[in-house]
Amino acid sequence: MNVAGGKRGRITIHDVAAAAGVSISTASKALNETGRMSAETRERVKRIAGEVGFRPNALARGLLSKRSFTIGLLTNDTYGRFTLPVMAGISEALVDHGVSVFLCAIEDDPSLGQIHVDAMLEKQVDGIIATGKRLDRQLPVDLSNLPVPVVYAFTEGTPASVTFRSDDAQGARLAVEWLVKMGRRRIAHITGPEDFFSVRERTGAYRDVIGGEGLVMFGHWAEAWGHEAIAKIWNGEGEKPDAIFCGNDQIARGAVDALRERGVHVPEDVSVVGFDNWEIVAGQTRPPLTSVDMELKELGRQAGLTVLALAEGRPVEPGVRKLPCRLVVRQSCGAQSPRR
Repeated sequence: MNVAGGKRGRITIHDVAAAAGVSISTASKALNETGRMSAETRERVKRIAGEVGFRPNALARGLLSKRSFTIGLLTNDTYGRFTLPVMAGISEALVDHGVSVFLCAIEDDPSLGQIHVDAMLEKQVDGIIATGKRLDRQLPVDLSNLPVPVVYAFTEGTPASVTFRSDDAQGARLAVEWLVKMGRRRIAHITGPEDFFSVRERTGAYRDVIGGEGLVMFGHWAEAWGHEAIAKIWNGEGEKPDAIFCGNDQIARGAVDALRERGVHVPEDVSVVGFDNWEIVAGQTRPPLTSVDMELKELGRQAGLTVLALAEGRPVEPGVRKLPCRLVVRQSCGAQSPRR
């Protein structure tokens, strides 16, 4: 056989064994990290398997380990704003473990959610990751008492579950403290609906940093609200803000547009900071928008490794894990990124 790829068709365990000069049984044990053999033999078999392009038969591998090497990802975030970076992190974490991820979007339909959960269980997934579009709402399907482990990422989990979420308060502190460091003293906060957990967390951190109530305006997650809020402030009485901390990037872009229409320069007259670091919005705002990144990809990576650990029977402490956010500094607040 031409190990470099001269043989046509699928490379099998027989081919790997022949190329490595070992028995089929030894080759199988080496690739599955079982059996007793020298470290040199095990590494040689694994190296040759990679060189010849051997891909284990998923069914045979599953029968041997009693696992399917698949993870289900369930979400009601059909727009994908939060789910796509989470999924990228999950896939990145699991690909080296030979685990595949398949996504099921359930919108907010309980019956559709149950259909997808049943389908996942029929496919014998090793675990399920549930993710959504806000931290303080569960998906519209019961995921308790399933025969496989369930991990929650960017959605509310069940009691005694493992839940990953971004640290909204810490992210808001990063933003407001940076504005203070830039010499801004009249910082207003324009944000989304007050009934969102993330809004209350960010607002609380904003008030802690400025040392008072401050100007907080609750509204909608939309550019139009950012534009409207600026109109209300500039059409009102009193001293105007020299900085605006916004609850998301869409609000921030609306605010920047409204300020420009009034001849107010960003960042010379007013600094603006957003939240989410949604590249398609933050990068295209003029000037480009400083924003808080929730590190959703890292959140997905941690969730993926955790569901893998649970599927393999390793102990994992239940509870909520809050991952720190990161401030991405661009031109909208008039300073370069802090040194790391």
